[in-house]
Amino acid sequence: MFSKAEAQQIKKEFWTSFAEAYPRKWLLYDTKIKDVSFKFYVDNKKAMVLLDIEPKETEKRKEYFDKLVSLKAILTEEYLHDALYEEDYYLDNGKAISRIWVELSGISLYNMASWATIFRFFSISMDAFERFFKEYNDIIRG
Repeated sequence: MFSKAEAQQIKKEFWTSFAEAYPRKWLLYDTKIKDVSFKFYVDNKKAMVLLDIEPKETEKRKEYFDKLVSLKAILTEEYLHDALYEEDYYLDNGKAISRIWVELSGISLYNMASWATIFRFFSISMDAFERFFKEYNDIIRG
């Protein structure tokens, strides 16, 4: 196992290597919709590309999620075949958000041999998510 400092160093190297391998500006928090953002996530078991819907008002969160559910067939048929939807996803702090994501299992941030696979998964999945989001932005925004 790694010390906390070693784990932090590996994470830093991972994200630096990803940025160097795929040097582009990702949409991430710049969706132009308050509290709706894209995220990359990786740990010692899986990698994920996420669309988190986090307005404090439950009605607003449900409204955005319902719009994305109405586009689910398009997202899963044309962009991300394995997209998962969860209306009430609870973060570690207990906050309820809505989440749509794709996941790659059986990899580890701490195994450098899997980094290229993770980078490719991140790039392909986030690119597809962003293209979908840009194409259907007017519907999502309402």
